Amino acid sequence: MRVRRHEYADMSTTPFVKCLRFPRLLMLWVALQFPLVAVAAPAGWSVLLEPVELAAILERNPAGVRVVHVTGDFRAGHIPGAAQAVYSQFRGPQTNPGALPDLAHLTDQVRQLGITAQTPVVIVHQGSSQSDMGAATRVYWTLKSLGVQDLAVLNGGFGAWLKQGLPVTTAAEPVAASNFEPQWLDDWRMTTNEVEALLDDASMRLIDARPPGFFEGLQASSARPGTIRGAGNLSFESWFDGNRMRSPDQVGAILASHEPPPAPVTVSFCNTGHLASINWFVMSEVLGIEHIRLYAESMTEWSQTDRPMDNEPSRLRHYWDMTTSWYNELIGS
Repeated sequence: MRVRRHEYADMSTTPFVKCLRFPRLLMLWVALQFPLVAVAAPAGWSVLLEPVELAAILERNPAGVRVVHVTGDFRAGHIPGAAQAVYSQFRGPQTNPGALPDLAHLTDQVRQLGITAQTPVVIVHQGSSQSDMGAATRVYWTLKSLGVQDLAVLNGGFGAWLKQGLPVTTAAEPVAASNFEPQWLDDWRMTTNEVEALLDDASMRLIDARPPGFFEGLQASSARPGTIRGAGNLSFESWFDGNRMRSPDQVGAILASHEPPPAPVTVSFCNTGHLASINWFVMSEVLGIEHIRLYAESMTEWSQTDRPMDNEPSRLRHYWDMTTSWYNELIGS
C-alpha cells in the first residue's frame, strides 16, 4: 500500500519505522508486541519411552507431563499422577470401531484430560499382550492428528512399569480441564474413498498389519475374508520381543528385510485400525519415515461392499474354514 506523506507527516518517529531503521530494535519490538512461548519436550524424551526413562522424567517434573492410561483397571493401580482415558471413547461404533468419532467428541475427551497442543503426553496401555499396544498407538495417532506436539508410548505398558518395581498408586488425582481447540489434520490418515481412488496407482503401497491367517483369507473378523487388492503383509507381531517393542535398530532391520516395493505413500491397515496403528507408529514415529498413513476404518469398512480384494475364498470354503476352526477350538478346550 502506498502511504501518503501528508497523512502521516510524523511517521518517521513511530516505533515501527524506528525499528525498520535499526534491525536489532525491530527484533526487540516484535518480541514485545508478539511474545512467543518456547515449548520443548522434557529432557530424555522419545516417542517410545522405557519405564525407567519415564520415571526419570516424572521425577524431574511430575506436573509437566500428562500420563494417560488407556487400557487396564485404572482403579487397581496406575502411575502416580496419571489420568484415565477410556480407549473406546477414541473409537467408532461397534459396527465400525475403526471409524473416527466427530471432532466435537474428541475435543471433549482431550479437554477432560487437561491436554493442550503443548502438553507432553505419555500413553500407557496395560501391557497384557502385544496387540494391547495398539490401544496406545491408536490414541497416539489420534492426538497427533489433533495437533498435540509431544507424544510418547510407554514400551511394555503398565506391566513393564510394574516389573521395574516403579511407584504405583490407586489414588486418582483431579485433572483441570483445558480449553484446547484442536483442528483435525489429515496428514496421517487415508480414507476408504482415497484408498479406492489410488488402488491401481503405483503411488500407494498397502500393508496389511494382521497376522498371516487373516491376510491369506483363512481367518476373518470382517464381512469378507481376505485382504485389500494389491496389499502386502507385515504382521504387527514382527516388532515385538514378548510384550515389549524391539529397539529402533531392530525394527528398522525387520522393515528392511520385508523389502516392500517403493511408493510415495504407504498405507497401514488391519481390521479396525488398531493393529495397523502399531505398524504406522513403527514406520512413521520410531523410524521417522515420511508419508505413512493409517487407514483407520480398515477391513471392517472395506469389506462391507463389493470392493476389490485378494485371497478371498469362496463362500463355501469360508464357511468350511469357520466350522473346522470352531470344532478344533471345541475339542481343544
